[in-house]
Amino acid sequence: MSLPENFSQFDTLVEIIARLRGPGGCPWDREQTHASLREDLLEECYEVLEALDEGDVKRLGEELGDLLMQVVLHAQIAAEAGEFEIGDVIRSINTKLIQRHPHVFGSLKVKDADEVLINWEALKKKERGSDTSMLANVPKQLPALSYSQDIQSRVARVGFDWEDIGGVIDKLVEEVREFKQVDSQEKRAREFGDLLFTLVNIARRLGVDSESALREANKRFYRRFSYMEKVCHQRGVNFDELSFDEQNALWEEAKKGVEG
Repeated sequence: MSLPENFSQFDTLVEIIARLRGPGGCPWDREQTHASLREDLLEECYEVLEALDEGDVKRLGEELGDLLMQVVLHAQIAAEAGEFEIGDVIRSINTKLIQRHPHVFGSLKVKDADEVLINWEALKKKERGSDTSMLANVPKQLPALSYSQDIQSRVARVGFDWEDIGGVIDKLVEEVREFKQVDSQEKRAREFGDLLFTLVNIARRLGVDSESALREANKRFYRRFSYMEKVCHQRGVNFDELSFDEQNALWEEAKKGVEG
C-alpha cells in the first residue's frame, strides 16, 4: 500500500489515522477507545503547556501536532461507532466561532477586549439557558489553580468582582488571620483553601496565570535543590547532615548560582 502524499494537508492526517485504525493497521491504534486515550490526551495537553512555558516554538509546533493527532483519533473512533465525524467537529467549532464573534462577522460594535468578554458571556448564557449555571461548563478535571482562576474570571464578567485590588489584599489579610486562629485540622484545611482561592484572585487581577506561576516556581525549586545536591557531592558532604542554617546558606548560594 502506497504512502499518503501531501504531508502538510489536514486530510492526510485523517487518512493516516483511518489506516492505522483499519484492517491491517496498527494493533495498538485499533484497540484504543475514547476512555483508553484519556490519559494520552491529558499528557499531550501538558506537553503543549510545557513547550509554551519554555518558549520553545519548534517544540510547540511538534506538540500541537501530537495534540491534533489526538483530536483526529477520537473523531475516527467516533466515526466508526456512528457517533460523529471529523467534519462535524470542524463544523461545530466554525459555527460557534462565528456566532460568538458578532463584532467580526455581524454588525455588533465593541470598544475593547473587556467588552468582547462581556458579550461572549451573554451569548453563552443564551446558549445554555437560564436554568444552567454559568460555571457548569468549566471542566472540573482542571488543576485546582486553573479551575479557581477560570471560575473567578467568569463571575467577574458579570460584575461579581472587587472594585480594585486593594479589596482583595484586605481579604487576603483577613484569610491569613482566620487561618492562624483555627483549632482543628478540618478547619485548617478549609481556611487554607480560602487562602489559596484569594491568592488566585490576586493573581487574576494582576494578569498572572496561577497555574503557570506555580509551575515556574516548582522548576526554580528543582533547579536550585539539584544545584545544592551537586555542590554537596563536590564538597564531599551529606546534605542531610548539614544544620538548618547551613542548608539555608547553601540555598542562598544556589539562588545566585542557578539562573532564575
